[in-house]
Amino acid sequence: NNSAISSNNKSNSSNHNNNYSKLNINNKRKCCSSTKTNSRHYSSAHTQQPAGPVREIQIDPYIILDEDLKYVYDDIRERLLNGTTQSELNEIASYYFDGHGKAFRPMVVFLMAKAINYHLNKESSALLRKQRHLALFAEMAHSASLVHDDVIDQSDYRRGKPSVNALWNHKKVTMAGDFILSSASIMIARLRNDEVTILCSKILTDLVQGEFMQLGSRETENERFAHYLTKTYRKTASLVANTLKATAVIAEADEHLTELAFQYGRNIGLAFQLVDDMLDFVSSTEMMGKPAAADLKLGLATAPVLFACEKYPELNPMIMRRFSEPGDVERAFELVHKSNGLEQTRFLARKHGIEAIRLAQEITESPYQKGLQVVADLVINRMK
Repeated sequence: NNSAISSNNKSNSSNHNNNYSKLNINNKRKCCSSTKTNSRHYSSAHTQQPAGPVREIQIDPYIILDEDLKYVYDDIRERLLNGTTQSELNEIASYYFDGHGKAFRPMVVFLMAKAINYHLNKESSALLRKQRHLALFAEMAHSASLVHDDVIDQSDYRRGKPSVNALWNHKKVTMAGDFILSSASIMIARLRNDEVTILCSKILTDLVQGEFMQLGSRETENERFAHYLTKTYRKTASLVANTLKATAVIAEADEHLTELAFQYGRNIGLAFQLVDDMLDFVSSTEMMGKPAAADLKLGLATAPVLFACEKYPELNPMIMRRFSEPGDVERAFELVHKSNGLEQTRFLARKHGIEAIRLAQEITESPYQKGLQVVADLVINRMK
C-alpha cells in the first residue's frame, strides 16, 4: 500500500521528469498582467508530509475568459436544437445547459488553449475557433455523463433542482444522454483531425469503463485504492486530460507540450474528484445541490472511506457489502469523521494541485498561464 501506483505512459517515468526539465522556455514576451496502463502515474495512496500551500496569484480565470465563456451554453443549446426535430428530446438534452453551471471544464480548455497559443506564437482567431469546439465537447460529454448517472443512480436532485430522472422516464433520459454524446461527436468529427477524434473517443470509452468499475468494485483491501484511482481517472480526469491534450494537438504543438497539457489535465481532474469526494462528507445539500453522504448511500467507497479503513478496519466488511445493511451509512459517516480520512484526502488533492501548478509554470508566462495556476487553487479550495 505504501508504494506509488505508477503509469506506463509512452515514455517511462525516469524520462518523464527529464522531459519536463528540458522544457527551457524563453519568455519572449512579458505577461500583460501581473500511459499505456490505465492508472496513469497516480500518486501514492499513503502520504508522508503535508504539501506546501498553493501560492496565490491575483487573477480570475472567469474574468479574463468572460467573452469566451459567455455563449458556451447558448452555442450548445443551438447545436442540440439543430440536431433534432423531436421537441421533447431537445428539452431533455438541453435541461442541464441552462447557463447556471460553473462551466469549469470549458474554462480550463480555453485557458490551456490560449496559454499554448501564446507559447507557440499562434494567437489566431481561426485556431481558437477550432479549440472552442473542444471546450463545448468537454461540457457536453460531462453533462451527458450526468444524465446517464441520474438514471443509474436513480437520483432525484442535481445542481439544486429536480434531476432529469425525476422529470422524465428512464428510457427517454437515457436516449437524451446518447443524443448529447452523438451531437458532440459530430462536432469533433467536423474538425477533420484524426488524432483529436481519437482522443475524444478515448474520453467516451473511459467514461463507460469507469462507470462499470464503479458498479462492481469489490476488490480486496490491497487492490481497493488502486481500483478507486483508476476509476477516478476514467470517470473524471480523462475528460480534462484528453481535451487539454487535444487543444495542444489542434495547435500543432510538439509531443512534449501535448503531454504536458495532458498531465496538467490529469492532475487537475484527479484533484477535482478527490475534493468532490471529500465534500460529500462535509457540505450541506444546499451547498452541493445534492444530498450529503450521497456516495455512501449509493454503496461507493471513496477516498475518505478508504483512508479511514486504516484506523477503523470495521469499515472493510461494510465496503464489501456496499453499505447495504441498516446503520452502515451512518456508522461509516461517523468513522470517516473520527479518522484522518478527510485530511488525507485533501492532502492528496493538494499534491495533484501543486503538480498541476508546476506543469503550468513550464509554459511561457501570460495571463492564461497564470490562470492555469489559479485553477489548481480554485479546485482544492472549493466548497461546492
